[in-house]
Amino acid sequence: MKASPLEFRFRFLILAIIYLLGFVAPWNYALHLDTIRTWQLLAAWVYRAGWMSFSGATIAILVLGIVVASVAALLRTWGSAYLRSSIVHSGGLHGDGVVVAGPYRWVRNPLYLGTFLHTLVLALLMPPSGAVFCIVGVGLFQLRLIGAEEAFLSARLGEAYLAYRARVPGLLPALRPRMAASTVRPAWLSAILGEVYMWGVVASFAVAGWRYNSQLIIQGVIISLGVSLVVRAFLPKT
Repeated sequence: MKASPLEFRFRFLILAIIYLLGFVAPWNYALHLDTIRTWQLLAAWVYRAGWMSFSGATIAILVLGIVVASVAALLRTWGSAYLRSSIVHSGGLHGDGVVVAGPYRWVRNPLYLGTFLHTLVLALLMPPSGAVFCIVGVGLFQLRLIGAEEAFLSARLGEAYLAYRARVPGLLPALRPRMAASTVRPAWLSAILGEVYMWGVVASFAVAGWRYNSQLIIQGVIISLGVSLVVRAFLPKT
């Protein structure tokens, strides 16, 4: 279950297409499935279960979304700081050595974990059928990307990576570091700049979310994406 080199090279474009389909949900026009956003649907479920008022449930889900979006942005920024943003956004596979520092002492794939958590947050703004499509699509595609990366690293680095892989979990972080830290120093500035989009989404939910208008948050997401593309154009390449 490995992604091809072409899939890996265009992984961000493929993810963007999956997200776009999730937001647009073109099948809705033919099947008339959804008329509300997932955020509203979840709030209605909580209200009908008698746990809290609809207004309270809406606020609770918004707060949860902000928290999860923040964790996703932190994970990606933390991972990028140690792996280097230029490598994170590169179109090719890299394997100059095993990085055992930062989040990589707890989990092998913090960047993919951060992206998946980010997907759960964006799904709140999608129609329910689009949210399901997006979560499943992104999850399966990321598993293919992980398969390609880990096969490449196993072949390239041999026993060093196999030993690391045997001790550090893939996607569910360990409760404590599984290996001693290496001497890699983090590059925080380039990591933060490289993940401007992720932090922009956090800001969009935190600022516009209290208007309870999904459309405003989506506009913030689009602006964040545009800003990140401009910023990344000026970041050093691998």
